[in-house]
Amino acid sequence: MRVLDEAGWRARAAAHRDRVARWTGPHRERRRRREPHPVLDFLFTYYSLRPARLEQWHPGPGVGLAAGAPFLDLPGYVRDDALGEGVVRLDPTALPERYRATAAFVRALLTATASRPPRLSCFGLHEWAMVYRSDAPRHGAVPLRLGAAGTDAVVESLPVHCTHHDAFRFFTDPARPRNAVQPARADQVALEQPGCLHATMDLYKWAYKLSPLVPGELLVDCFALAAEVRELDMRASPYDLSAHGYSPVEIETPGGRAAYARAQAAFAVRAVPLRRRLVEVCDSFLDG
Repeated sequence: MRVLDEAGWRARAAAHRDRVARWTGPHRERRRRREPHPVLDFLFTYYSLRPARLEQWHPGPGVGLAAGAPFLDLPGYVRDDALGEGVVRLDPTALPERYRATAAFVRALLTATASRPPRLSCFGLHEWAMVYRSDAPRHGAVPLRLGAAGTDAVVESLPVHCTHHDAFRFFTDPARPRNAVQPARADQVALEQPGCLHATMDLYKWAYKLSPLVPGELLVDCFALAAEVRELDMRASPYDLSAHGYSPVEIETPGGRAAYARAQAAFAVRAVPLRRRLVEVCDSFLDG
């Protein structure tokens, strides 16, 4: 157990808030103006962590905080005068029992995902399958780059192979039979693979579901990667996002598919250490 003095932990907490402010600040401003964003809102709507909670820094287990009384209002924190008068630390055993089930599931899922080679030939068709033969696209205020008929033609011309349940569940009914697999929630551990953009973005979800066991720096590392991956996800989608400053990755062309696969592979590599660190958090909590 190491103890951070008050100046030290307050500096880390401030650095954490400053780091996430580039996303939370504009998000709050857009909400104030009632201005939706087809790319970035996803990080705060599909992912349910509120901006204020993203801005909350946690030290993680094994760290005491001198003059840490402000943390006593948060779940899992206890005063430990054996470490020094007024020292507060996270006590994992003081967290609700549900954390054990969450950590066990996350460890199983991420370990299974890491054991598989990345599959790099989906080309982001999940977003196209979500509007296939639909009169009501999910982002109705954003035009389709190729129009409805052109979008449908792309889905019909390429193999659709989405292994991620939470992407597949948004497929339109006509698109579902076109998918090579029919992933259900119960199949998640058996099917997820590290090339999947959604599996990489979900590292952020698992990080915040394990919070406060996850140090704030790791949480933001996962969020920052998710934000980059989301950009590729939507640039490769059927939507025309030029009004929002995004150029398309034209996966309907061989060059676009090659560019998508290269970016997908790079994200899979960057996800490896984050996935490993989250598994270590689970191991320490479950086996400690």
